[in-house]
Amino acid sequence: MLLYNDQLMLIEALSTQLGTLLADKGKKIVTAESCTGGWVSQAITQVAGSSAWFDRSYVTYSNEAKREMLGVKVRTINKYGAVSREVVEEMALGAVKKSGADFSVAISGIAGPDGGTNDKPVGTVWLAWNIAGAVDSSLTLLPGARRDVRAAAVTLALQGLLVRIRSWVSEQAQEPGSEKELPESLDESK
Repeated sequence: MLLYNDQLMLIEALSTQLGTLLADKGKKIVTAESCTGGWVSQAITQVAGSSAWFDRSYVTYSNEAKREMLGVKVRTINKYGAVSREVVEEMALGAVKKSGADFSVAISGIAGPDGGTNDKPVGTVWLAWNIAGAVDSSLTLLPGARRDVRAAAVTLALQGLLVRIRSWVSEQAQEPGSEKELPESLDESK
């Protein structure tokens, strides 16, 4: 695991790369954060010009906020708990639906030092990404103190966005009709 200061430098670099990619493609992102408390959006907005590609952030620390702001279902939270695949996927979907952005990342976890259980120990973090309607998620168990868990979660969120958006861009380039067709004649006078 990276040292905390190294994590901070990596977060800055990832945010800059993300901004370049999104600005180039004319796409916008939204975040839905719980245990990171808006840190992903803070990292994104450190990048000059981020208003061109960052729409907004939902900091949904409480279950009530997840329901009210993102439309996470009560039964989903009651059945699976706030730190679960099902909840972060609903957060990622809700963030795009409520904002109109193209892509989202959602995070929910137990940063500690309290709150962990045998099933979900401190350091348990679920992340979900919604890339143009395709949602996938990942579970990780992060070591360290609260700030280390949160910094690593932010790093994973940004890395996940970059990998998935780059893959989406590549897929779009491969689709039939996505390439510019050459004119029948290069001489426009014909």
